[in-house]
Amino acid sequence: MTPSTGAALTPAAKSGTFFLAGERPVYRLGFGAMRVTGEGIWGEPRDRAEAIAVLRRAVELGVNLIDTADSYGPEVSERLIAEALHPYPEELVIATKAGLDRPGPDRWIPNGRPEHLRAAAEGSLRRLKVEAIDLYQLHRIDPAVPLGDQLGALVRLQEEGKIRYIGLSEVSVAELERARKMVLIVSVQNRYSLTDRAHEAVLAHCAREEIAFLPWFPLAAGRLAEPKGPLARAARRLGATPAQVTLAWLLKRSPVVLPIPGTSSVAHLEENMDAALLDLSELEFEELSRARAA
Repeated sequence: MTPSTGAALTPAAKSGTFFLAGERPVYRLGFGAMRVTGEGIWGEPRDRAEAIAVLRRAVELGVNLIDTADSYGPEVSERLIAEALHPYPEELVIATKAGLDRPGPDRWIPNGRPEHLRAAAEGSLRRLKVEAIDLYQLHRIDPAVPLGDQLGALVRLQEEGKIRYIGLSEVSVAELERARKMVLIVSVQNRYSLTDRAHEAVLAHCAREEIAFLPWFPLAAGRLAEPKGPLARAARRLGATPAQVTLAWLLKRSPVVLPIPGTSSVAHLEENMDAALLDLSELEFEELSRARAA
C-alpha cells in the first residue's frame, strides 16, 4: 500500500515515511486526537464543528496516522473520528489505545484486566466503524495485573483479526524488552520533547530495533521559547514559529520518531503541519539539542 500521488505532495509527506512492522507505510508527522474533546479531556468539544473540521483538514494535509484512545472523552474522540472521516481513505492508519479508566476530568486510572481490554477493543471497533484496529496500544501497563495477562488479551484479539499491530505507551527499556519476548511490538508512545528527554534510552532502543517512537506532548518548550532563548532565535532565523521548530527538531532527531501533535484548531493544525517544510540545519539541530529549559 502506497500513498496516492496527491497525498505525496502534501505537507505530511514532506516529513518522510516510516513502515510500521516494516510493512505499513505512514508519514512521520501524524495527528493526536486527544484535544478534539472537552476540557480535561472530558466530554464533547466546545466547538464540535471545528473539531470535525480539524480531523478532515488533517487528512487533506496528508496525515495518514491518527492517534486516539477510548479514554479520550471517554469515547468522544473515536466517535468524532468516525463522524468526520468514515469511510476512511485506504492509506489511513488509526491507532487507538486501551488500559485506562476515566472517573472524571483529568483523572486516569490504569485498568489492564483482560476483560476490560477486550471490552474496550470491542467498543473502539464499534465507535470507529472498522472491522480491525490498525494499531492497538496498551495505554499503560497496569502494575496490579500480570503483564502476560494484559498482552495475552491483545494477542487473542490479534489472532481473531480484530487488531493488526500492537504497541505500548509509557514504558521503560526493560518493560519493552519483556513485552517483546511475548509479542511483536511495533510502536512505543512515551512522553518526549525538546525539553523533556527522560526517555532517551527508550528512543535509542527503538531506533536500534526499528520500532516506531510516538512522542506525546511533543510541543513542550518552556523557557527555550522565550524571546532570547535558543528556540525563539532559531524560529526567527527560519521565519517559523517555536512550535514548528520544535516539531522539525523531533523529525530530525531520529527516523523512527513519529510526532503526533494535537489541537482543536484548524489554524494551529496547519501551523504544525508546516513544520515538515522546515530545513533545520545540523548547527541549529545541535544547538537545540544542547539546550535545556531552565
